[in-house]
Amino acid sequence: MRARASWRRGRVGFRGQSPELNRTWSCRFSTMGVKIFSQFSFSGVYLKWIPCSARFVCLGNFARGTGVMQIYEVEHGEARLIKEVEKPKPIKCGTFGATSLQQRHMATGDFDGNLNIWNLEAPDVSVYSVKAHKEIVNCIDGVGGLGIGDGAPEIVTGSRDGTVKVWDPRQKDSPVANMEPVEGETKRDCWTVAFGHAFNDQDRCVCAGYDNGDIKLFDLRNMSLRWETNIKNGVCCVEFDRKDINMNKLVATSLEGKFHVFDLRTQHPTKGFASVSEKAHKSTIWQVKHLPQNRDIFMTTGGAGNLHLWKYEYPAQRSRTDSDQTEVGVAGSVNLLQNATLSTQPIASLDWSPDKQGLCVCSGFDQSVRVLIVTKLHAA
Repeated sequence: MRARASWRRGRVGFRGQSPELNRTWSCRFSTMGVKIFSQFSFSGVYLKWIPCSARFVCLGNFARGTGVMQIYEVEHGEARLIKEVEKPKPIKCGTFGATSLQQRHMATGDFDGNLNIWNLEAPDVSVYSVKAHKEIVNCIDGVGGLGIGDGAPEIVTGSRDGTVKVWDPRQKDSPVANMEPVEGETKRDCWTVAFGHAFNDQDRCVCAGYDNGDIKLFDLRNMSLRWETNIKNGVCCVEFDRKDINMNKLVATSLEGKFHVFDLRTQHPTKGFASVSEKAHKSTIWQVKHLPQNRDIFMTTGGAGNLHLWKYEYPAQRSRTDSDQTEVGVAGSVNLLQNATLSTQPIASLDWSPDKQGLCVCSGFDQSVRVLIVTKLHAA
């Protein structure tokens, strides 16, 4: 579908063939509008912008049970398909986090438990492949590439088999770290993983979220469980506000429309990290993505086809001394900047452009992709 975007009086508008998209959403700070709308012939779409380009990758699966990788280029007001490759297994997730800006290789996890790294210039054959898990790879993240995070390039994967594994693409076949339940403990489905705390060559953490509401923070330097909590609902997505700084904030989204923001600067021996929670709506919050140019602004995607743009406000003091003379964190507050309903189906994937502030791409269960522009973020 071809669509034409219009700009007038500082507002983003849309004119196309789909009535639900002929809208502009605005508030005091931000304006959000759909610029490009396209539909797919496959499902399970996972989206990532290709760094330093106007291109994005769509990952998913055909109804016949095979995987697909499509590359689109945003050009002259439309998303043009420039490459499509079919794969033997459905693809669940992907990341550019462990590649260099020169190579821009993409790591993916599939339904058969495989971790593959692809050269998108020649994506027919992977440049790295390993049987990472016994079951589906639900989630993936990378660090040490793209100039983000110190230390070696690494990839973390989480699976239905209950394990979280860290991989070095320079090392074949075996992970550099494997976090799994001890013998006799129930294996929980790992839904989400994220790297953080990679501010020097030695320190690095992995956060994992599970279907039973567990959130676990693993310290890779000491190979230990640094902190854990339970938010009472399945954890759909976790993300640090920045990977390459001393841990600052972590956002965790869940089923039934609630998300939690943890202040990671002060850890109490028994109380853990201070947090604030917000009920965005009644449906699942599938994903959270922080704005690359401002770590205090983030977008959540909803099960009712909506997007919510939030800003975290820090308290006057981020820590205080309790009755035991121990430092305890103080949580801030979360303000809603903007919200928009794009579809009647869940919006399951979203990615901000790392190069153009306010530009993002999202996809939903309606087998469509939308390129959006959020303006006035400098005033938020």
